[in-house]
Amino acid sequence: MVIRRVLGSYFSATGTTQRIVETITHDLSALLSIPEQIHDFTLPEKREMALLLETTDWVVFGTPVYAGRVPNVLLPYIRHCVLGNHALAVPIVVYGNRNYDDALIELRDLLETNGFHTIAAGAFIGEHAFSNCLGANRPDQSDLKIVHQLAKRISEQVQRMESKPTQPVWVKGNAPVRPYYVPRDREGKRVNILKVHPETNEKCTQCGICVAACPMGSISKEDARIITGICIKCGACVKKCPVGAKYYIDEKYLYHKRELEELYARRAEPELF
Repeated sequence: MVIRRVLGSYFSATGTTQRIVETITHDLSALLSIPEQIHDFTLPEKREMALLLETTDWVVFGTPVYAGRVPNVLLPYIRHCVLGNHALAVPIVVYGNRNYDDALIELRDLLETNGFHTIAAGAFIGEHAFSNCLGANRPDQSDLKIVHQLAKRISEQVQRMESKPTQPVWVKGNAPVRPYYVPRDREGKRVNILKVHPETNEKCTQCGICVAACPMGSISKEDARIITGICIKCGACVKKCPVGAKYYIDEKYLYHKRELEELYARRAEPELF
């Protein structure tokens, strides 16, 4: 079976999914002696163009996990603009130490529906978008060691294959997928943070870093204190601000953040399929 190129494709607001996908892509390129290419569709203008794969391509396709699933803002792009043409694929999801729920099986099925042949998959941990201590500094060196192991394993698998698989890789999850995870307090009442967005304090210098980083294009270019569109709570503006000018004050958001940090302080480990 001929593979002529490996492509790393990802949405990565804070860089954790990017690190996992780019590492796998680089390893596969080196192990198979084929060219590599990166396709970053984090920013809105990148999701205006279709991703057309060739039959001899292999894509490592990564998304973060939002509320236990593929982020809903990405579904139209993946469904209508990511076209496999019988290319091989490795779906990758990265979650913030809580759980990936049905995100991996959802991403696998999206890719299979769009003409890809999935042969392996992985769920990895990144620092949570809401927190600096939940999954802090992950992926770390231990995670990256497992990333390298995955790349080596699947490169050897592909070299043994004579034809592309007719069945998708088995992964954990429910089909059909469950609804998005809903934050609740300890009495079971819903904690609604859908319309919450970061505030901006007096430290802001209007440098424009948050404007350029926002994956929804929702921060005003004229005044970074103004939110012009939806906020998906990805953490890009908060984590990338060099002076700490972006922050949250919403009580429900802060409550949910504390609950996550208390309930999921354990170290989750990557899972490979």
